Amino acid sequence: MHQLHDKGYKRLLKNRRIFRELIETFVTEAWVKELDFDTCETLDKSFISDHYKETASDLIYKVKRNQRDSFVVILMEFKSTVERFLSLHMANYLTNFYMDYVESTPNVKLLPPVFPLLVYNGDKEWTAPTKISDVIEDSRLLGKYGLNFEYFAIPVNAYDKEFLLRVKNVISLLFLAEAHYDAELLEKVFLEVFEKETDKGPISLLLNWLIQMSRHGRIPEEDVDKLERIYESKEEVQQMLTTALKKERQDSFDKGKLEGKNEGDYERQIMTARKMLFKGFEMALIAEITGLSEAEILKLKQEMQTY
Repeated sequence: MHQLHDKGYKRLLKNRRIFRELIETFVTEAWVKELDFDTCETLDKSFISDHYKETASDLIYKVKRNQRDSFVVILMEFKSTVERFLSLHMANYLTNFYMDYVESTPNVKLLPPVFPLLVYNGDKEWTAPTKISDVIEDSRLLGKYGLNFEYFAIPVNAYDKEFLLRVKNVISLLFLAEAHYDAELLEKVFLEVFEKETDKGPISLLLNWLIQMSRHGRIPEEDVDKLERIYESKEEVQQMLTTALKKERQDSFDKGKLEGKNEGDYERQIMTARKMLFKGFEMALIAEITGLSEAEILKLKQEMQTY
């Protein structure tokens, strides 16, 4: 799928059901069971620094935990490269959040808990340190006076296909579409999730997102409202899904074929082969388009599976 840097992706996570699935499925912390997701709401605030806004988006949820307010900050990282100092950006975000909280909350004595969460959907493995102390030279020398902060990372490409297929909910379907794109498998699993969901809103939202992404490669401003359409019929969903995935697959084929013909150097051939393997094309077809041998493609596939 196309890399996402638009309001559509944020709109998906703004859905309370999808947010709950994100937290319950991927955040392995005991306190998650204490959250009252029926109380969760998003705040119309943002604390991303100006120079970071072009490559990231954010979302702030307020949710009750043991009848007291707590917050979840979701930072969405869209760059294909890994931001080594993400821990610094996240720490800056939280301190700005807390300063705003103090100024806007009368007679506050203690600050509420805020959980810092990164959702990364780039192609590369997320290797940036999650602890801020790991990007500070000789931080241990400072002892208790050093900075002690860590964020929780959810790299979309870190979850294997088998795990996502076992989970089989809306958020895992989103991750499956991004990290393990396979048109036939995606259509099959999508219909299974649609049938089992009693609330068709979140799964319809994801379908509308898929449709808009396949048509435009992004979510145009004028089409944001189209994400809200609700589907009730499996037949209608299958028709819309098949059309969207067919176009996505054809676009990938055309792009891969063009790149394979026009970019003859070995590095470009490898890049094209990687993209086509990611999209689920057969090795024989990749070999025909890129000019690489099937042995080279098999080796490349094995390397990708070990990342």
